[in-house]
Amino acid sequence: MATIKKVRKSTVPYYGAAAVWIVWAALRDLYKPSHFAFVAVLSLGVFLLLRAVCKDEVTETVIPDPPREEEKPTGNAELDKMISDGQKAISEMKRLDDAIEDEKISRDIRRLESVCRKIFDQVRADPAKLSQIRQFMNYYLPTTLKLLNAYDRMDSTGVSGDNITGTKEKVENILGTIVTAFEKQLDGLFGADALDISTDIAVLETMLAREGLAGEKMEAETTKNADGTDIKLEL
Repeated sequence: MATIKKVRKSTVPYYGAAAVWIVWAALRDLYKPSHFAFVAVLSLGVFLLLRAVCKDEVTETVIPDPPREEEKPTGNAELDKMISDGQKAISEMKRLDDAIEDEKISRDIRRLESVCRKIFDQVRADPAKLSQIRQFMNYYLPTTLKLLNAYDRMDSTGVSGDNITGTKEKVENILGTIVTAFEKQLDGLFGADALDISTDIAVLETMLAREGLAGEKMEAETTKNADGTDIKLEL
């Protein structure tokens, strides 16, 4: 969500400066240049004094994020549950980010939120990867939210003590490890893709070398066995 701040200047200093001219004109003469100069300096002083005393009015307007289009059921019960639980987890992370004042904790929460979105997007695009995140969904994600909620509750008390301070420090210390673990979970979802790409590259290199299309960087040397059928490629 975005916050728009509007600053409204106080009008009191302007009225005060104007009042100086009115009062002076009512009580004294204004026919000499020295009178104008004196009143001008006096009104400026009143303006600056009132400007320092009267604070500007600041209003904040919170613009909520546009609602996400409701996901339609996919027909896959496990995938639908992951999508629903994922949306709830993202919403909770947003709430915790807003509630917790510590910038380092909030920064880690935002990183977790970003990584989780990418994990959910990957699995939504390829439901075959659901099995890879079962442990993540059933334990790591809910446990992380539990720790962050405990931190939020203790932080909101505004009290320092052995239990509160010690627990908060433990959560702060492990958050970096959790972020790294979540990023590794995301990286793991690309394992099969990386293997497929590596295989495609190896086959492509072999075929290019066999056809003599690889250039100087990849020369194919052919040797035959006794039966004259085997081909060995050295890349």
